[in-house]
Amino acid sequence: MELDAGLLPDFARGCAVLGSGGGGATSVTLAGARQAILEHGPVRVLHARELPPDAAVMTVGTVGSSPVMGERIGGVADARRMRDRVEQVRGRPPVALLSSEIGGSNGCVAVTWAARLGLPLLDADSMGRAFPRMDQNVLELAGIRATPAVLADERGRTVVVDHADGPWLERVVRAGLDAFGGQAACSDYPVTAGQVARHAVPGSIRRALAVGSALAAGVPEDPSPVARRVVTGKIAAIERVSDPTTGILVEGLGPDAGRLLRVEAQSEYLAVLENGRPVVLTPDIIALVETRTGEALPVEVLRYGLRISILALDCAPIWRTEAGLRLAGPAAFGLDLPDRAQVGR
Repeated sequence: MELDAGLLPDFARGCAVLGSGGGGATSVTLAGARQAILEHGPVRVLHARELPPDAAVMTVGTVGSSPVMGERIGGVADARRMRDRVEQVRGRPPVALLSSEIGGSNGCVAVTWAARLGLPLLDADSMGRAFPRMDQNVLELAGIRATPAVLADERGRTVVVDHADGPWLERVVRAGLDAFGGQAACSDYPVTAGQVARHAVPGSIRRALAVGSALAAGVPEDPSPVARRVVTGKIAAIERVSDPTTGILVEGLGPDAGRLLRVEAQSEYLAVLENGRPVVLTPDIIALVETRTGEALPVEVLRYGLRISILALDCAPIWRTEAGLRLAGPAAFGLDLPDRAQVGR
């Protein structure tokens, strides 16, 4: 398939939903992707098995502050500089790109870079959603080395981090973001097409498109093939529970009148509880969307009185394994709640 300018709005809407309230807003990166496609043509989307198993694949993403991402969109030469540095470090050129994080702004960033480089984008990613830490990804679960990793900014400055595992890479990158002005492009977890086929979350591009298309006219009827509607209502209160956790109370409306649910959020939405019982838990995807438009709402824009629907989407199955829950389950965010495997649908 090809991603053209006509498909981008649905794609970006789906990426925002898969961001689970985090991952950065898609408005600016959508504009960048649209411009790149208008200048360079549609982006080919391939399955990893369509490439030789040993073909080099370059992961693509940005790391840093979401507000900064909305102000610094980068330059047209960023993708070429990153590709050249990655080629120098790995000793061979990448033949395709892999989004490091389909959720939020990084899904569109990968499209922008693929268009500018004239390289195909693989229909997969390393999270299946958005998570706050770089090491919260399925390549880490598969035991793939996080480094050498290349960081770059829009001025052509690059840093190579080597001989580091995922948690240490996360720490050192966060510590160095001030020098980059709060945001940097990153290519980490160097992989081959064969490793992507075996270990990455498959179908991420098509899933974002399907979710975005289903929500284009507002919240779809329940049941929907793309998401489960948990409740429709309004935000009744927002309270800071403890740094960094925020609690959002949602009062049901219409058919859901009389229901009161609580959403626990940090950078992303992490849990939905009703009468003290977990209804949805990370690593499953929780999205709060504006009921009328179907647009996903980031954590930072919520306010009293907003009419919203809470949607739940299944995570990749690997996240429900013991190792996956250790890395991205409730306890990984300091929440004293049962694992997803112990919660009934």
